[in-house]
Amino acid sequence: MQRHLISAADLTRDDAVLILDTAEEMARVADRPIKKLPTLRGRTIVNLFFEDSTRTRISFEAAEKRLSADVINFSAKGSSVSKGESLKDTAQTLEAMGVDAVVIRHGASGAPYRLATSGWIDAVVVNAGDGTHQHPTQALLDAFTMRRRLVGRDAGLGQDLSGKRITIVGDVLHSRVARSNVDLLHTLGAEVTLVAPPTLVPVGIESWPCEVSYDLDSTLPKSDAVMMLRVQRERMNAAFFPTEREYSRRYGLDGDRMARMPEHAIVMHPGPMVRGMEITAEVADSERCTVVEQVANGVSIRMAVLYLLLGGNEPAVSHARTTEEK
Repeated sequence: MQRHLISAADLTRDDAVLILDTAEEMARVADRPIKKLPTLRGRTIVNLFFEDSTRTRISFEAAEKRLSADVINFSAKGSSVSKGESLKDTAQTLEAMGVDAVVIRHGASGAPYRLATSGWIDAVVVNAGDGTHQHPTQALLDAFTMRRRLVGRDAGLGQDLSGKRITIVGDVLHSRVARSNVDLLHTLGAEVTLVAPPTLVPVGIESWPCEVSYDLDSTLPKSDAVMMLRVQRERMNAAFFPTEREYSRRYGLDGDRMARMPEHAIVMHPGPMVRGMEITAEVADSERCTVVEQVANGVSIRMAVLYLLLGGNEPAVSHARTTEEK
């Protein structure tokens, strides 16, 4: 493992499989009456969020507390950042406090990389989403969910996603989740197809390790997993499609479309879902939809990432067992 986790593209196949396998061990902790490991006792982790977030921030906080770390939550709203303090000044303040890791979400693409490489702070940096660039822990939890569902909980240990066909649908242009998933799923051996209106396909997508299609119906019968993306209106500065109804008709997933998927295929969504637009309530509430699993798996993945970056030299399973024995 490298010192920081900035991009899903930085992970090798072995790195990714190690994180997924470690997360499987961490998931067992969640099944115990006392959901804690002493692994990061005495370590201080700051959640540095310059953008609004519910799922990601709570997920990281739960992961940190289950590893017994000391947690500091920093929100840009109501802080010195709203008075004009720069990222450098904030980082140097945290450095003076002696933090061990910074989990950062920022609206500017590249901010976590800048923090990790600038020399402003001597701490592990984990990217919790930067602009329209990357969201590596989201890609990892998605891959973890796919491996559990498509390969098996125990059969998947040590395995990647070779031969699996994944379709990602929707607002690819503004989605850091799509970019991160394409990078990681390619590393893990999966075949990825992006489906979107031409206006929501990024320039230069031909260099991405995936296929591109504009026809959702033709890709569904050969997909092992279909991931629906939210249309990110807050990042849009123009009209990218005529109406919501038109978008939903061509690129939304309803019961009829879900019926065309193979029986084993699953439906995924990074959340929050806009029901009735990219996904209908019928699909969102079906057994094939993994949204709630993805949230639970996010805690296990983030525990694994923090464990490996902050001192996991021995297998997580030995920690879990010795803690149980005590």
